[in-house]
Amino acid sequence: MKGFDYSRRPTVAVHVGRVAIGGDNPVRLQSMTNTSTMDTDGSVSQSARLAEAGSDLVRLTAQGVREADNIGVISSRLRGMGIDVPLVADIHFNPRAAFAAAVTADKVRINPGNFVDPGRVFKKLEYTDEEYAAELQRIDEALTPFLDLCREHSTAIRIGVNHGSLSDRIMSRFGDNPAGMTESAMEFLRVCRRRGFDDVVISIKASNVGLMVETVRMLVAAMDREDMHYPIHLGVTEAGDGEDGRVKSAVGVATLLTEGIGDTVRVSLSEDPVNEIPVARMLVDYALRGADAPHIPGTPDGMQLSGRRKSRAIGNIGGDNQPVVVGGDCKQCCDPDLLPDYDAAEASAWPVLTAPLSDADAENVADGVPVVLTTTHPFFRGAIRQAMQQLRHHGKDNPVVIKVAYSGLTPEESVVYAAADLGPALLDGFTDGIWVESDSLTDEQSARLAFSILQSARLRITRTEYISCPSCGRTMFDLQHTLAEVKAVTSSLKGLKIGVMGCVVNGPGEMADADYGYVGAGVGRVSLYRGKECVRKNIPAEEAVGALVDLIRSDGRWK
Repeated sequence: MKGFDYSRRPTVAVHVGRVAIGGDNPVRLQSMTNTSTMDTDGSVSQSARLAEAGSDLVRLTAQGVREADNIGVISSRLRGMGIDVPLVADIHFNPRAAFAAAVTADKVRINPGNFVDPGRVFKKLEYTDEEYAAELQRIDEALTPFLDLCREHSTAIRIGVNHGSLSDRIMSRFGDNPAGMTESAMEFLRVCRRRGFDDVVISIKASNVGLMVETVRMLVAAMDREDMHYPIHLGVTEAGDGEDGRVKSAVGVATLLTEGIGDTVRVSLSEDPVNEIPVARMLVDYALRGADAPHIPGTPDGMQLSGRRKSRAIGNIGGDNQPVVVGGDCKQCCDPDLLPDYDAAEASAWPVLTAPLSDADAENVADGVPVVLTTTHPFFRGAIRQAMQQLRHHGKDNPVVIKVAYSGLTPEESVVYAAADLGPALLDGFTDGIWVESDSLTDEQSARLAFSILQSARLRITRTEYISCPSCGRTMFDLQHTLAEVKAVTSSLKGLKIGVMGCVVNGPGEMADADYGYVGAGVGRVSLYRGKECVRKNIPAEEAVGALVDLIRSDGRWK
């Protein structure tokens, strides 16, 4: 009988300097500097701080050959200080920089969306099968010399697909969707396989958490079909800052880690990069508790779970209703959209089930009432999935509210753990509501956290959503300060998605489903977007936030 135990996806080990990713190695943590790569002193200092904080690898942007060459200088300076953290060059649009970085860096990240294909113009392109085959041959001819150079210098590569930077060629044939993102990666992986180059890590990222999870699963399935076992780099790109950034990252990354997918992780926050490492550490350690957890058996018939669970509607819980929030209290914020649907006293009358469930537990659930499901099992997701399987096996369609309760944690740990526990259940479609309790959070903070987790899974929208990059050496303005300014004037616009992006590399694409975008266009200059369309260019930075407000007002979307 198959159970619900943790099992890590087997991968080959890829060596990046002194660090090995995949295989039997621990899940590696990494971050990216936000200094200019030409600022040698600043980049050395920040890289050293990241290494001290526990970053197993450090990535730096390399817009051009100068920056790629200077990564070698930064590496030498760090080695002279006794710091041997591997350095990764991040390449966009400039293959010449990738070739230069193959000599100076320990790993080079290239983006299939712009390594060979021209920059996106979001136009529909038509190819015959013969023409498309010629495009694939062009990729082989451009990529093979790069792989040869990397092999010569023992340099690993990361093939990093971003939702926001798919080529027009891929989008035209496969779509701006998981299938397109997966094929974008597979085209490059097939060249690596054909050329016998195996030092490859692969990533697929998006700011939409559900999209990212779906696409990584699709990529893994595609690689399995072709007998590929490359390590996976996980991250939710443009996650934002503060609680929102931590919640979005935890929901997406924990969902995949608890499925055994993921060999290295970056938590992308619009903050000091050093802040990313402890969040990544606690997320990985918490999500992977299932590795040593007790066995969780399945039901005798081995019934599989897939798709959203169909439950009976009881009042406003279950059925086609949006997920409810139970417990907590947001009355102090005077925001009716953030008031819990049920208080703890009312919900205390509902039966409480502790996962994993026995046959008797499931069989004895009374009809016609919501049930609260919780667990103390270290593999939270496995226990919850087993309980949902038991309820289905016994024909129970009661609405289910999943509850987490923590004690002795810091507020940040409560945020990360709650998102890591509840997020996978939401993305799996198992729950009709969530309930967060923690002795380190006030009732209002608990309720806000629950609404934030629902919004990150895009199952219930109660506030403005911000898509903001973590900043890097390409950023054209003080992103943390600017994001705070934008939030201060737009936080009342519930349901709007606003992108705040440091540069044009991923900006327009990663904001593909954003309503408005604020994108760095040059030093002290900002361009504004409505969806994918740039509607105002090169606005002085000091006028840009006001111009964004004016744009939203002129569209009649200021509420």
